[in-house]
Amino acid sequence: MKKNEKGFALVLSLVLMLAMSLMGGALIVISAGDHQSNNKSDEYQQTFYVAETALIEGEKFVLNQFLGPWDIRTHKRDTAKRNLPSNSKKWNGSMGTSRKNYNSSNSYYYDTQNYCANSFKDLSKPNSAPNFYDVVSSESWNFGKVISDSFRSATSEEKKEAEKLQNYFYEFFVIRIGAAPFRGTGSSVKKGSTDKGNDGMAYRIYGCGLKKGNDRMVVALESVIVLPK
Repeated sequence: MKKNEKGFALVLSLVLMLAMSLMGGALIVISAGDHQSNNKSDEYQQTFYVAETALIEGEKFVLNQFLGPWDIRTHKRDTAKRNLPSNSKKWNGSMGTSRKNYNSSNSYYYDTQNYCANSFKDLSKPNSAPNFYDVVSSESWNFGKVISDSFRSATSEEKKEAEKLQNYFYEFFVIRIGAAPFRGTGSSVKKGSTDKGNDGMAYRIYGCGLKKGNDRMVVALESVIVLPK
């Protein structure tokens, strides 16, 4: 071996080791990024499902008023109280007074503020009450608490999953938007309405799924239902 070639193997080994270390580090960074991306995707998907729950619960609220409030004691509807609810509530967009199954004393408490209302840019407040919306109702629920309360008995894994879901909240508010054409069949909902004219009442349901934390997520959805007058 020539004098100028001495130590070449050592230098080559160091260069290769450095290159492999850089490649390994890059793979770790890429893998961590993919893992984080997958986590975010899963969290968004869960938040979306919670938002869908909000829409369903909002629609159920209106239908429950229309068909008559359900009495849990008699397991019957109070048909004497059937009504098409009006925008009788003045609401400032905050869910502070709309929390149904949680409060500030709970470990999973989260002040959702007016994140849901602010997610709908087409909302307008009436001039007569510029700081309030006219709504039928507004509600905020902790999703994990709803799940855990539905258990008659649960495994430890199910309890852990319900605890994770306590990071999610669903909220809805309902606005009566006025007369609208109604077309339907059947005697359970249709009350002698015809296929012509504005013989229905329309309601817009605004629903949100929220994930609490520094990486807060809000998914906003909306739907419209029309009930016969």
